[in-house]
Amino acid sequence: MARKPRLHIPGATYHAILRGNARDDIFFEDEDRYRFYLLLQEGVERFGHRIHAFCLMTNHVHLAVQVGEVPLSKIMQNISFRYTRWINWRKNRTGHLFQGRHKAYLVDADEYLLQLVRYIHLNPVRVGLAKLPSDYRWSSHRAYIGEEVLPWLTTDWISGQFAPTSGKARRGFATFVADGMTEGHRPEFHGNGMIDSRCIGEDRFVEQALMRADTHPVRKYSVLELIAAVCEVYGVGEERIRSSGMLSAEIRGVAAHVALELPGCDLVSLAHEVGRDPSSLSSAARRIVDRAKHDKAISNKISMLRGIIAALQA
Repeated sequence: MARKPRLHIPGATYHAILRGNARDDIFFEDEDRYRFYLLLQEGVERFGHRIHAFCLMTNHVHLAVQVGEVPLSKIMQNISFRYTRWINWRKNRTGHLFQGRHKAYLVDADEYLLQLVRYIHLNPVRVGLAKLPSDYRWSSHRAYIGEEVLPWLTTDWISGQFAPTSGKARRGFATFVADGMTEGHRPEFHGNGMIDSRCIGEDRFVEQALMRADTHPVRKYSVLELIAAVCEVYGVGEERIRSSGMLSAEIRGVAAHVALELPGCDLVSLAHEVGRDPSSLSSAARRIVDRAKHDKAISNKISMLRGIIAALQA
C-alpha cells in the first residue's frame, strides 16, 4: 500500500520523531547532544517554526513543532542531513544514521498539545533513564520549570495555560507533569486508534485538517528551476554556477542555502547538477548564512531568489 502524503498546514503543530537506523544509538556523547541543540536553534532561526517541546533519547528524538510556511518535512530533512554529517565526521564513518523518513503526526493543539508535551517530558521516566523528568538533562522540561534557558524553545503558550506569572506557571506545569508520572505508553500520540494515522485529534479535527491540507498543496521544485532562478538573480548564464571563481562559488552557496528550504530540492541533487560535492555545498551555504548577517547585498540576493521561487507557486 502506498504511503499517504504528508499533511502540511501552515501554523499547525506536529509530533515529530526521528529514530536511529535499526534503532541504533544516535547520540554517543554530550557533545553530540549540544550539536543537535545548535541545529535545532539554527533551524528555528532559518525556517521560522516553533519548538514547544523536545526530548533527546539515546536512539531517537521527540519534537513538538509548530510550523510556519516551510513544511515540517523540509525542517526535519535539514536537521537529519546535517546531524548525520556531524556524526559521520566525528565517528569517521559513512552511511545512514536515521531509520528512513521521520514520523510526523498532526496534533489538535487545543486538545492535545499540553498532554503531548507532558508525554514527551516523561519519556525518560517511562524507560527508566530518570526517576523524575527534572533529573533528565536532555529534554525541554528543565527549561519549563526555570532550571535552564533555551532561547530557541517556545514555552509561553504552554506556560500560559497555568498562570499569567512565570513562578506560578512553572509550579503549575511541574504539578501537571508530576500528575502523569504513572502514565504509560500513549498509542494515540503515535497515530494509533485515530481515523487517520497521520493525525492526533478527534474525528471533527481530522476531517477539518484534511480539508485544510488539501487547500495547501506543497509545490515541489526541481533543482533546474532553482539554478535558473539563482542565475536570473545574478544576471548570468547557467554555465556560471558550474564554473570556477569567487562569484560562481557565491552563486552556488546562495542556491544551496535556498535549496535546503525548498520541497523537492536537496543538496545531493544540486551537487550532481553543478558538479560539486554535497558537503562542499553545505559548507558554502553556511558561509552564505554568516555573510548575509552583515552583508546587505547577499541578503538582498537571497530575498530576490525567494521571490522568484515564490512566483513559480502562483
